[in-house]
Amino acid sequence: MAPNHPRISRRLLLAAAGATLTAATAAAGTGTAAGTSASYGTGRTYGTGGSYGTGGSYGPRTPSGTGGWPTEFPLPDGWLPEGITIGSRPYAYMGSRANGAILRADLRTGALKVVHAGAPGTASIGLKLDRDGLLYVAGGAGGTAAVIDARTGTVVATHRLTPPTGHFVNDTVLLGRTAWFTDSNEAVLYGVPRGRRGKVRALPLTGDWVQTPNVFNANGIVDTPDGRGVIVVSSSPGRLYHVDVRTGRATEVAVRGAADVVNGDGLARVGHTLYVVQNRNNLVAAFRLDRAVRTATLHHTITDPRFDVPTTAARHGNRLYLVNARFTSPQEPDTTFNAVAVPL
Repeated sequence: MAPNHPRISRRLLLAAAGATLTAATAAAGTGTAAGTSASYGTGRTYGTGGSYGTGGSYGPRTPSGTGGWPTEFPLPDGWLPEGITIGSRPYAYMGSRANGAILRADLRTGALKVVHAGAPGTASIGLKLDRDGLLYVAGGAGGTAAVIDARTGTVVATHRLTPPTGHFVNDTVLLGRTAWFTDSNEAVLYGVPRGRRGKVRALPLTGDWVQTPNVFNANGIVDTPDGRGVIVVSSSPGRLYHVDVRTGRATEVAVRGAADVVNGDGLARVGHTLYVVQNRNNLVAAFRLDRAVRTATLHHTITDPRFDVPTTAARHGNRLYLVNARFTSPQEPDTTFNAVAVPL
């Protein structure tokens, strides 16, 4: 969910057709980012031939930590993670940019299992788990939203939200009877019905919304504390907006205590505290929202030496769980990836 997100290369799409970890994407940048994820080394295998086939369990493994629930989760090499979601139970679901596969992590033990094997030419970016066990998944450059059964990995529905080029369906939030999706390349939200009835709705963003060309705009999205609207972060130049989902009117949220939320990516909310993952800044900014969601006052920031371009976060108990996308490192089949947990 990062600004200037690398597009899936032709090489990756061809490799994904074999459903193996021979996929690769162009590097998202140059140099080597700080962090500890590289310490897990390369060459780890996860099942026969390194494939993402469903049914394989990759644990339990308890990375070094406090001796309780694990605080680090090594992911399959070349996984290309970006989104994470957690429901009421202690399981995190993480999508793959490589071929749309979805991995489940047991937060208590660290055990990993691929629950959806993905398909060539697809990607799983932002995702949210519904109460009924369905995952709503943003399809990135493919312009789709998928609904996947988290228990069986079955694709229940695929919705075409945009034309197949020129768009990037990035993140989603569940609100009322609708799953709302952001498009980083256009000033619009898309509403997908939660259930068998209803039609996809395109909601143009108006009011204070500023659409900047040639960069990622709308990115992470969460519901407001009163459940009547949504908060959207625009990664460039780094602004927060309160959006009325009835009209599409966006009101800029005044940020206090920080210049902006540049590189804002995934959002998480606990009560009136809004957590903004600033990916290439390697930090999470915690803001206190006022009752009307007109101002966001910086309360504190969270940093960790294990952060390596974290993109999204999900909360369980008193922890935030984040995936490291490592966009400043080579995005190759043997590139190591992980997820980490930090205290709130």
